[in-house]
Formats: sequence, structure tokens, C-alpha cells
Amino acid sequence: MRKKSKYFWGSAIFFMLLGASQTAWAASPAVPAISGGDTAWVLISAALVFLMTPGLAFFYGGLVRRKNMLSILMQCFMLICMVTLQWVLLGYSLAFGPDVKGLIGNLSWAGLQGVSLDPFAAYSSTIPHQLFMIYQAMFAIITPGLILGAFAERMKFSAFCVFSILWATLVYDPVAHWMWGVGGFLRNMGALDFAGGVVVHINAGIAALVCALVLGKRKGYPQHMSPPHNLPFAVLGAGLLWFGWFGFNGGSALGANRIAVSAVVVSHIAGAAAGLTWALLEWKFNSKPTMLGMITGAVAGLATITPAAGFVGPIAAIWIGIIASVVCYFCVAVVKAKSGYDDSLDAFGVHGVGGILGTLATGFWASKVVNPAGNNGLFYGNPGLFLIQLKAVVITIVYSFIVSWVLLKIVDAFMGLRVSEDEERIGLDLTQHRESGYTMLD
Repeated sequence: MRKKSKYFWGSAIFFMLLGASQTAWAASPAVPAISGGDTAWVLISAALVFLMTPGLAFFYGGLVRRKNMLSILMQCFMLICMVTLQWVLLGYSLAFGPDVKGLIGNLSWAGLQGVSLDPFAAYSSTIPHQLFMIYQAMFAIITPGLILGAFAERMKFSAFCVFSILWATLVYDPVAHWMWGVGGFLRNMGALDFAGGVVVHINAGIAALVCALVLGKRKGYPQHMSPPHNLPFAVLGAGLLWFGWFGFNGGSALGANRIAVSAVVVSHIAGAAAGLTWALLEWKFNSKPTMLGMITGAVAGLATITPAAGFVGPIAAIWIGIIASVVCYFCVAVVKAKSGYDDSLDAFGVHGVGGILGTLATGFWASKVVNPAGNNGLFYGNPGLFLIQLKAVVITIVYSFIVSWVLLKIVDAFMGLRVSEDEERIGLDLTQHRESGYTMLD
């Protein structure tokens, strides 16, 4: 009898505790479920976008003169280190933190406080918040990297470091918040930028143009400029960029879903159409197609499809790639030559112009059939979207131009932007880093 009594009371206590635990579980707020597939895809995409920065280093590095190859590699890897820490300490909070009047995030997420391993529904309902953060960090890293193509071979490394960290904080972070942050005024206005046409390419391209104007031309430009010192390196870099773009655009769907597939497909199509078009243009006007032209065209097409990647279909992607190549080719071959500015590696002509074209093209070809969360463009009965996209382009151009100009002038006043004539003649590898990219053997 005593055994039965013990068994009874033990069972009663067990079921009481079980019921209490179930009640407590039901009363507590539900933790959003993490999708293993979405998490795996965005992890891979973050790695792909990271690879784009070393790819950019080889792309740009192969195009400069041999004496400056190492300086390009150093600048790209320095950005990986500097911007990562800036992003963790304050950049992510400024770009994606709780909104302040539609202009900037506050600093409540500084040092990643409150950025947990649980999903944050406002940005990423099926992946950890920290994964969204580190994925976005890769965009913050490569964007100032695009700018260095304009001032290659002539900026002091110390000035480059100071300007880049200031630009990331005062230009990239606010524009990222405007377009992608909850409460950002461009986002609230209805502007569409799937993977960075405004935030990355227009932003960096305009800053690149400002750098070219403020620093002035390289010595001997254009009469005594050497051809790319290592075109195979540039081709390798372009291939890595193209490969990484699948994560750049496809990963911006933030999940392994239909939109990610569509973004990858149209990105590849646009890059291919643009690369082919550039080669045909050279064949027509310069009698021979070139490897440099083909990779430049492909990158222009990939940059141009970026804002539209999650909103347009395959045929639109072909047209976007063709238009990107024609317009960027004209800007690089004609406008730059007639204007006389020295954008060393055509950062503005490819990324700035491509970003503008792609953002406006989204206003024409965006379709809710492709992405119900987007909008219809002009060709689908909604001319208002094109006007919104145009406003976003103009606002970003004006802001990036003015702030980039001011930052360059401030850095120049305090430490000087440009290396001396002797240092430029010797090359930045030796004068800025006491190293050489190549060892010459007898």
C-alpha cells in the first residue's frame, strides 16, 4: 500500500510539473524558427561576397602597372580588416539599427549588442540575426574597394585608410540605412534596390569620380600610360567577381527560395549579354575584340543587373546587359577621353554608370510576377516606380558627391592625399610598403 501511495504521489508531482512547464512554454514568446536551408545558403553567399574583394584585388591589380600591383592588393585586404571592425563596432548599427528620422540608425546595436543568434524578423525571419549582419558586412567591405579603381597608382596609403573609414561611416552607412534599413526614407518612398545598385554601385561610382577629379591625373596620362601589366590576373579577378556575384545578388533573397534562383539566373544572363555586346562593339569600332573589353563588359552587366536582380525576368536581363554594355562602353571610350579626367580603372564608367542604369531599369522592367514583394514598373503599367527610382538616383548622386568631396578635402588638408612625383615614378609597392609584387631574376 505504501508503494502504491508513493507511486501515486510521484506520478501526480510529475504531471503537475509537466503541466506547469507546458503552461510556461505556451506563455513565453515564441522564438522564430531558423531554416537550415536558408541559413546554409546565406552562409555560402556571405563567403561568395567575401571572395569578391580578393577577386577585385586581382582584377584591378592586373590592370595597373607592375610597380603598383602590390599596393592594390594591400588596399583591398586592408579594407577587409578595417571595415569589418568598423561594421562590428558601429557601422551595422548605423546602417540597420533602430531608425532615427529615416536618416540613420541609432547606436543601440553598437558592438553588436542585441544582435543575437535568433532571427530578427524585420530583416531576416528564417536566419540568425548575426548571419544577416555578417552578410551585409561583406557589402560594406567591397563598396569602398570599388572606389580605389579611380585613384589607383597615386594616393598615399595612409590617406587611403583614413578616407576609406570616414567614407564607410559617413556615406555608405547612411545610404544603406536609407535604402535597406527599417524606417529608411528611400525604402519608405518605395524605391527598389535588390542587391546594391544605389547603395553599392552608384554610391561608390560617384565617389570614384570625385576622387579622380580631386587627385588629378597620373603623371604622363594619357600619352605615356602602359597597358595592363598582367591581363591574366585581371581575367582571374573578373572570374572571381562573376562567381561571387551569385552570392551578391542571389544571397540578397536571404533564403534558398524562388527569388534567389531568379536573381542568380538573371544576373548570369545580364553578365553574359554585356560581355558579348562589349566584344562586338570593339570588333565593330576597333577592328578586334579584346579580352580586357569582354571582362569589362561582363562586370558592367553584372553591376547593372544588381538593383534589378530580384525583380526582373530573363528577357529583361538580356536587354539590361546589352544597354549596360553600350552605355558604359560609350562612357569609357568617348566621354572619359573627351572630358580628360583620369578614372584609372573606370570605376565610375562601369560601376557608377552601371548602377544608375540598373536602378532606372528596375523602374521599367520590375514585375510583381517575378517578385510579389516588389512592384510593377513602367512596362507593367506603373510609371510611378520609374519616378521613384529616378529620385533615389538623384539623391544618392548628390549626397555621395558632396560628402566624398568634403572628406577628400579634409584628408588632403591634414595629411595630403597624393604621393610625391618621385614616389609615383618609383611605384607605390616600394614607396608605400617597401615590398615588390615581383622579383626580377637575371
